[in-house]
Amino acid sequence: MTGIDVARIRSDFPILKRTVRDDKPLIYLDNAATSQKPVEVLDAERTFYETSNAAAHRGAHQLAEEATEAYELARAQVAGFVGADASNIVFTKNATESLNLAAYAFSNATALSRWGTPVDPRFVLQPGDSVVVTEMEHHANLVPWQEVCAKTGASLRWVPLTDNGRLELAGLDGIIDASTKVVSVVHQSNILGTINPVAEIMAKAHAVGAVGVVDACQSIPHLPVDVSALGADLVAWSGHKMLGPTGIGLLYGTAEILDAMPPFLTGGSMIATVEMDRSTYAAAPQKFEAGVPMVAQAVGLGAAVNYLERLGMAQVAAHEQALTAYSLMAIGKIPGVRIIGPPEAVDRGSAISFVVAGIHPHDVGQVLDNMGIAVRVGHHCAWPTCRRFGVPATTRISPYIYNDLNDIDALVEGIVEAQRFFKVAS
Repeated sequence: MTGIDVARIRSDFPILKRTVRDDKPLIYLDNAATSQKPVEVLDAERTFYETSNAAAHRGAHQLAEEATEAYELARAQVAGFVGADASNIVFTKNATESLNLAAYAFSNATALSRWGTPVDPRFVLQPGDSVVVTEMEHHANLVPWQEVCAKTGASLRWVPLTDNGRLELAGLDGIIDASTKVVSVVHQSNILGTINPVAEIMAKAHAVGAVGVVDACQSIPHLPVDVSALGADLVAWSGHKMLGPTGIGLLYGTAEILDAMPPFLTGGSMIATVEMDRSTYAAAPQKFEAGVPMVAQAVGLGAAVNYLERLGMAQVAAHEQALTAYSLMAIGKIPGVRIIGPPEAVDRGSAISFVVAGIHPHDVGQVLDNMGIAVRVGHHCAWPTCRRFGVPATTRISPYIYNDLNDIDALVEGIVEAQRFFKVAS
């Protein structure tokens, strides 16, 4: 199919050797939710705990020095993977925290400004200002901005969707205007699979002086991404969707924007000086990393980056493009099945949502689970998107590097079996 050797890759993932549901082989198609972890990621975390476990950026003993070195090496590895400098990469606990960090910069700056504290005016919101998102956002890139608007009096606007799951860009100039202070959009939709022209949208944001934010959770694990080419001021993504551990997320920011942003969490490690009545803060990225860092998770993420780099992200993208095209064709041929999102594999990722006429998506998922096929069912933390397409939920597949055409064929058989089981005409 492509240059990726799926059989060899599968041998690197211990969990893919197990069976489920009455000893059926596991077919894992839920990678948009979380990816599985190769042995070298598991080994990297364990080795850190066995040999160098200590609190990074604390202490002068050898273990503390080794932990600090491992933590900062992981930061440099992640930075290189996305074409950034290490000083531009902030570690968080997940992408949701990364996006909240961005959102809280605005609410915190607005609150500080009310008491005369000097802040960058770009982060001050008031009635008459607007925040722009899209109708396909994950809740993590929607709810934080709803909260910011509720706290500041700014209004929330969104770019609507076309019937085939693309952004309706014709009216963008009427949505992003002189009132706009922040534009925060998803790069690749977790429910529709749509890949958005974020560089074009970020350019429009900057043209009116707005801060541009991109949710790259579904793109960085699957495509070659140079964060500077996205044109955003801030880019958020997570480690667990790119073969890394849970409990670690990332926020890229330009040096200028990170310097201007007020901190989100405060306490140890993120300070320069502390007196009883005031404190000053360290330079970024440390300014945004309060408390003991998640060193083991960072080390594991560094190993995940190494694994993906050896495969080559261009190869990963080509493999997924082939899987996506085949999946859209195979699923689309089943009578009574409707794909929610772009029906063609152009500017589209491998997350494919669908509904089966006459069967609730949860029931489809249960039949597939009984056959050993792991998929996601529900609204995928994108409830407004489901409402836009008039569905309560969908069944979603999201193949990755260890999936092949046989997995998709098994999925198709499972959908047809669900139609038989529920006596739905196909």
